[in-house]
Amino acid sequence: MGRRLRIATYNVHSCFGTDRKLDPARIAAVIAECEADIVALQEVDVARARSGGIDQAQTIASHLQMMSHFHPALHLEEERYGDALLTALPTRLVKADGLPSRGEPRGALWVEVPVEAIKLQIFVTHLGLLGAERVRQTEALIGPGWLGAPMPEGSRVLLAGDLNAIARSASYRMVARRLRDVQVEAGGRPRPTFPSRLPLLRIDHMFVGEGIRVHRAFVHDSPLARRASDHLPLCADLEIG
Repeated sequence: MGRRLRIATYNVHSCFGTDRKLDPARIAAVIAECEADIVALQEVDVARARSGGIDQAQTIASHLQMMSHFHPALHLEEERYGDALLTALPTRLVKADGLPSRGEPRGALWVEVPVEAIKLQIFVTHLGLLGAERVRQTEALIGPGWLGAPMPEGSRVLLAGDLNAIARSASYRMVARRLRDVQVEAGGRPRPTFPSRLPLLRIDHMFVGEGIRVHRAFVHDSPLARRASDHLPLCADLEIG
């Protein structure tokens, strides 16, 4: 038997809700509803004028009594925007870097979380809007700089984020050939995550490699989650063994 963890991925839309209200505390409350041990976030603002100049990653983490790692895919003077990982578990930042981008800059974050004798390697990303761009970004992600890099002995791999890709897209299929989609693995009908008020598209994903058992995967669609962001969180109960 391995260690059970609940992991979530959540595009927080810079903490602007479907009611146009800016409220990082509300995002933290949604994450608290999910009861996740580790949270991958996308569209996080740090020191941006539009969102009050605060560090959203740190603010949300503080509400949850967690710590945060943040990577700014977009960096304009002091304003930053990108991906984050939040957890109360021990962590080690392995890599934070950009991905090949033609439009809005995109990036990824690689954090190692020790789970007893196992090293859980978590990759967080938010891919571009154009299909050809997503393919280049996915090629980079599965290449030697990221998922294809040498891993420490006893590692397990998890990729989470807003891939902006539905299941029949080329970039999704590239990842699915290497890793297992938690919603598919859990059985039942996979649930969409976007837009939050009337979800139609399954573009937020979580994939796992060997040594990780999926017990349950679900989209958290509480009334608060439908207001807090334009995406719903995707959660998975995993056994890391």
